[in-house]
Amino acid sequence: MMIGKGSLTPGGSSCLRGFWGVTGGISAVILQNKRARATRALAEDSKRGVTKTVEDVEATRALYKGKVREHSAFEKIPYQHYDYSRVGNACCENVIGYVPVPVGLAGPLIVDGVEHFIPLATTEGALVASTNRGCKALSASGGVSTALLQDGISRAPVVEMDSLESAVRLKSWVADNMDLLRKAVGKTSQYIHLSTVHTTVAGRLVYLRFVCTTGDAMGMNMISHGVEEALKLLQSEFPRLRVLAVSGNMCTDKKPAAINLIQGRGKSVVAEATISSAVCRSILKSRPQDMVRLNVAKNMIGSALAGALGGNNAHAANIVAAIFLATGQDCAHVVDSSCCLTQVDLWHPSASEDTPQETTQESDPGLLVSCTMPSLEVGVVGGGTQLAAQSGCLELLGVMKGKTGYAERSRALARLICASVLAGELSLLAALTSGDLVKSHLRLNRHKP
Repeated sequence: MMIGKGSLTPGGSSCLRGFWGVTGGISAVILQNKRARATRALAEDSKRGVTKTVEDVEATRALYKGKVREHSAFEKIPYQHYDYSRVGNACCENVIGYVPVPVGLAGPLIVDGVEHFIPLATTEGALVASTNRGCKALSASGGVSTALLQDGISRAPVVEMDSLESAVRLKSWVADNMDLLRKAVGKTSQYIHLSTVHTTVAGRLVYLRFVCTTGDAMGMNMISHGVEEALKLLQSEFPRLRVLAVSGNMCTDKKPAAINLIQGRGKSVVAEATISSAVCRSILKSRPQDMVRLNVAKNMIGSALAGALGGNNAHAANIVAAIFLATGQDCAHVVDSSCCLTQVDLWHPSASEDTPQETTQESDPGLLVSCTMPSLEVGVVGGGTQLAAQSGCLELLGVMKGKTGYAERSRALARLICASVLAGELSLLAALTSGDLVKSHLRLNRHKP
C-alpha cells in the first residue's frame, strides 16, 4: 500500500495520529533530557563558571528560573545574539544574559592637537549633552594639553615577621636587593617591569607596596602574579616570614585612599586648557569670574568641609564611569580612578606669548582650567576590553591604531579620560553658575511616557 503525501500529517488516520503522538513525545523527552544534561553539566562546572555558547546561557537560565522567586524577570534580560566565547573564563560566571546600556558620543574634543570623539555609556540624561558642550568650548579655544606624570600599578602584600628586628631587616634587605626582586617579578611576564617597592613597618607586620608598569594592560592580575614570585624569594631569604595576604590594602585597590593621591596608582595624568572670555560667554553662558569663585566655594571649601578624599571636583566620577563602561574597564576602579583635583583660575591672554597683544584686554580675562588625576587605572587589553562593543568604543576613541610603543595605547586612553573629565567639569561649573543645571536635567533626564 502506498501512502500519499497528504496522509503524512498529524491529522491523518488514527494510526498515523498515534505515530505522530509517539514521535512528538519522544522529541519532547529528548529535548528535556538535553536540557537536563546541560543543567547538570553547568552545575558540575559552576566552580569554573564555564560559559562559551548561548546554549550554556540557556542552561544557566533554566537552572535559576526554578530557584528565583520572580522567574518572569528573565524575559526582560536579553541573552541571544551575543558572542559568549569572549566571556567565559574571562569576564563573568553563571551568565544569564547581558544588560544593554545606551552609548552616546561627545565631541569632537581636540587633545594634544588631535580630534577625538568620546563614547559615554550612561543612563543619566544630560551627561552626554553637558560633556559635549565642554568639548565644544575646549576645542573652540584650541583644545586640551595633557601630560603623563607617571605610570605604575601597585600591589601591597602584608607579611608577618617573627620579631621587630626581623621586620626592620626585611625592610633593609628589600632596599638593597631591588635587582633580585625585579628578576623575580619579571620572569612572570615579558610586559611587567618592577619600578619600586615602598616598605612600611607596623610592629611585626611589613607592608610591601610593589609598583610595576604592565604595558597596555591595567595589570592587577599581572602584578599579583609577579608579587607572588617576589614573595617566594623573600621567604627563601627569611624562612620565618609568613605571608598573610597578597593584598594588605596599602595598594590601595578599589577604595579611596590618600596613598593613591600622594604616590599615584595606575596612570597619573594632568589635562590643561585656556578658555577665552568670549567662549565662556557664547558657549558656556557664564562669566569667568563666577566660575572661579564657584570652584573655590564648591570644589575646595565645600569638599574640605565634607571631608572628601580625592573629591576636589564637581563630578569627575560621572565621566570616568561612563568611559569605563563603554571601554570595558573594571568599573569598581571608578572609586579611586575618579580622584581628581579641578583647578580654575583667571587667565589674561596678554600674558601668553602666542597671543597678539592687540587682540587682548587685561580687563576681560578668560579661564585657565586643569584636572589632575593621580590614579587612573585603565588598560586596553584583557578583561572587558576584549568584548566586541567595548573594543569598538576603544577604536572610536582612536587609541588602538598607530600606537606600537610600550604602554602607548593605555597611556593615550588615560590622557583622553582626563581631558574628557575636564570637559565635564567645565560644563557643569558653568551650568551651576548660570542656574541652568536643574532646567537641563528636567528637560533631558525626565522620560515622559
